[in-house]
Amino acid sequence: MGHENAGWGEEVGGAVQGVKPGDAVICHPLVTSGHCLACRRGDDMHATDSSFPGINANGGYAEYLLTGERSLIKLPASLAPRQVAPYTDAGLTAYRAAKKASRHLLPGEYAVVIGAGGLGHIGIQVLAALCAAEIIVVDRSDMALQLAEECGAHHRVKADGNEVEAVLALTGGRGAEAVIDFVGEGDAIAKGLAMTRNGGYYYIVGYGGKIDLPTIDMITSEKTIVGNLVGTYPELVELMALADRGLVHLATREYALKDANAALLDLHHGKVKGRAVLVP
Repeated sequence: MGHENAGWGEEVGGAVQGVKPGDAVICHPLVTSGHCLACRRGDDMHATDSSFPGINANGGYAEYLLTGERSLIKLPASLAPRQVAPYTDAGLTAYRAAKKASRHLLPGEYAVVIGAGGLGHIGIQVLAALCAAEIIVVDRSDMALQLAEECGAHHRVKADGNEVEAVLALTGGRGAEAVIDFVGEGDAIAKGLAMTRNGGYYYIVGYGGKIDLPTIDMITSEKTIVGNLVGTYPELVELMALADRGLVHLATREYALKDANAALLDLHHGKVKGRAVLVP
């Protein structure tokens, strides 16, 4: 817990040069040494020498967090730590997947976003900022669909059992060139692949389910399935540039640190629009 963090420098070691006490910063979620080959290639999430606060090290459900200089990005004056903390994982993961899709999406083509919650509402905005495809959002929650519209979705589809047919109708019966699945469990996977046109790309972000496809279907459809982990340090820099320009924003609800359990219960019961943020 507490794997998405932003704040102000409190104390720095003697070798630190790029950050000083009082600087407002956002933390890339992984703390790396910078010496392994993956680090040198900028592939942070596959570093061989790393720690992940909130996963295998003490996280941010606290007043202070220990991190490394390589993980910190100074925030522009337009962004406050409490506004941007969820970008460090939810936002960064959504950015990575949407950025991949934007590289091949052309005007007149379609992108489907399955799930418009804490990650999905960021992915919608990134797609809108990086490409000119029409964006279709699928969700079972009316609150999430309303948020999707506010974030720039062109079409909203209620996940009521007929979502595949609705998406096919919007795309001329062919499906979308890109489907980004932020749910990844239940029937979302099978339906997401059914919404993907032949030769299209299905980006899986959410997890919990399984992908089970006959090989003949993979051959005849030539669909590409792409996994997406948390993005890299440079991608977090890019995302902050979009946020600084007002092209993406987070829907958040703030809680005091002492109310962490209440925040978790509200999340469990679907009462949070976007992301919950703990403020010490």
